[in-house]
Amino acid sequence: MTLWHGRFGGGPSEELLAFTVSLDFDRRLAPDDLAGSRAHVRGLGRVGVLTSDEVDVIVAALDRVGVELEAGSFIFQPGDEDIHTAIERRVTEIAGPTGGKLHTGRSRNDQVATALRLYTKRQLLTLAHRVIDLQRVLLERAVQAGDAYLPGYTHLQRAQPVLLAHHLLAHAWTFARDVDRLLDARGRLDVSPLGAGALAGSSLPLDPDAVADELGFAARFENSLDAVSDRDFVAESLFVIALLGVHLSRLGEEVVLWSSEEFGFLRLDDGYATGSSMLPQKKNPDIAELARGKAGRLIGHLTGLLSTLKGLPLSYNRDLQEDKEPLFDAVDQVGLGLAAMGGLMATADFDLDRMQEAADSPTAAAVDLSEWLVERGVPFREAHNIVGAIVRDSIERHVGMAELVEAHPALGTEAASLLEPGLAVTRRTTPGGAGPVAVATQIIRFRERLELDQERVGHG
Repeated sequence: MTLWHGRFGGGPSEELLAFTVSLDFDRRLAPDDLAGSRAHVRGLGRVGVLTSDEVDVIVAALDRVGVELEAGSFIFQPGDEDIHTAIERRVTEIAGPTGGKLHTGRSRNDQVATALRLYTKRQLLTLAHRVIDLQRVLLERAVQAGDAYLPGYTHLQRAQPVLLAHHLLAHAWTFARDVDRLLDARGRLDVSPLGAGALAGSSLPLDPDAVADELGFAARFENSLDAVSDRDFVAESLFVIALLGVHLSRLGEEVVLWSSEEFGFLRLDDGYATGSSMLPQKKNPDIAELARGKAGRLIGHLTGLLSTLKGLPLSYNRDLQEDKEPLFDAVDQVGLGLAAMGGLMATADFDLDRMQEAADSPTAAAVDLSEWLVERGVPFREAHNIVGAIVRDSIERHVGMAELVEAHPALGTEAASLLEPGLAVTRRTTPGGAGPVAVATQIIRFRERLELDQERVGHG
């Protein structure tokens, strides 16, 4: 039996149910629907719409439904369109005619919007915790790296040597912005729609403020039309999650490159790699590749929902049922990806010798030669041209750069000493830079930021 059968002379067709039911995917909203229903019923009791005995009977039935759902003994029926219908149907079975008062002053429109906001609030906080877990791994590996260095790249070409710690912390700071966005999005969605009804509120003396407070929302809705039709919070959450997924993808791409024989900077732990069904020698970075690949899926969820929302008139339309599957999947995939990448990075073995060998090319110190000339009054553009010509000459004539630098009238022996292996990375002294002193300060600052974010997330 549907929630709307009174208006109709016959039951819904099989085709309608097959196309419109959402029970298969919205079951995960059960705890949130139960929480919203308890608050709604107690609110009806406070304003005198239900007696205290009726409130007790319905809340007890809701509690029993919660136990059945958690234990896996809840029996769904063919007419259960969604988890909300299933819960109300079972409450009525348990509580009898009193259970039929559960939905007083409420529509599925504000009911579903409330449950989805409660779910999203919780999940964004969970994702923030998982981001911080990954950041802790990156910080720990950065500290362990000490003074190890590798080439820094632009255009995927070797540019300047940087400390490995600096490189790892670059990802960690990126994820710090994701924590900000997760918490910001969570703050904006912290509004209760319960009491908006189908679209216009109710003639009953409801108290949406008290219900919002009981559910832990920061505020209640201001406009009932907006309350039931708003899915900005889903779109924004999908954006934040998609961008987080993009950042996981960038880290994954570097793992793929670094673990290749061509780079050889990183060896994967056996527990975080896969093999080949045909090639016995293979050790594949599947976690990193999936982190990279799933970013496209997450971006698709965002663009799909925005396309759904763009043409909807006020207020509620059934199109909005399409908000849940992309959100649920995005939460699942990024949550799994954060945990998997955290394990991968925690157990990876960095080949520090290979990194440093790749960073010790004399050309990596080219800018140091230019800056050495600048310190002696040479305009930077002229210094750039001098050093660029030496690099070209070294490549074309197969002559060592140090020999050419030492022989150059504007440079000489002192300048040539800048090409010594391991020296260039120590010359990066500016705040936030890639040298040892700056990175030591950065580690302190990042640890402080991480503890602050942990406190922010913990208080969520």
